[in-house]
Amino acid sequence: MSFPLSERIEAALDSIRPYLEADGGNVRVVEVTDDFILRLELTGTCSSCPMSTMTLKAGVEEAIKRAVPEIIKVEAVNVLVA
Repeated sequence: MSFPLSERIEAALDSIRPYLEADGGNVRVVEVTDDFILRLELTGTCSSCPMSTMTLKAGVEEAIKRAVPEIIKVEAVNVLVA
């Protein structure tokens, strides 16, 4: 039996949350679109950190895609890309 998409996403996020929390940040699921784009909100210090885009791509997105291959893209709703 496979676990629901939302449970697998949360489990993947839980695997990286300790690293985010160590720097005073966290992440919250906003939505999964019909075309399997995961939208997240970076919270705490992650929301204003200049490295948040790199953290999102290198850490969060990689962990999600490994655990939940259906997700094709991860976006942060509150990160401005320069």
